[in-house]
Amino acid sequence: MFPREPVLLGLLVLGLHVGSWDFEDVSKSTNFFSMCVEFAVFHFNEHHPDEYAYKLMWVGRSQRKKLSWTYLMDLKLGRTICRKHDEDIDNCPLQEGPGEKTVSCTFVVDSQPWITQFTLVNSTCQQNQGKGPPSPAADPLPLDDVPGS
Repeated sequence: MFPREPVLLGLLVLGLHVGSWDFEDVSKSTNFFSMCVEFAVFHFNEHHPDEYAYKLMWVGRSQRKKLSWTYLMDLKLGRTICRKHDEDIDNCPLQEGPGEKTVSCTFVVDSQPWITQFTLVNSTCQQNQGKGPPSPAADPLPLDDVPGS
């Protein structure tokens, strides 16, 4: 007969280890992930109190929750010279000089891309001055009407 304690302990450790991998890396170029990034940037612009629009500068982490269509992403957004509701914000230049700002955000977006439905589950943003990395002591940037932020 096998001793029960080592087998149970091994299964417990394996279960905790495997269960902690809720999100897995995905390609930044997949269609569903790209759609979630666009939604997150749009939502940021709609709920951020700044009168200027922000656009995507780069994507850091890109992950999907196992067995779901929930995506986790780290995005860096830059403040443009265009107002929020101007046309063609994607081609709008970034502000330079004293008005230059970047924002580092982590978004969790749940998606049902086959019916084009997206829900922002959580977001956390830090505003940075200039193009540098966020300050560790920077306060989180408030977004209006965002559950969990």
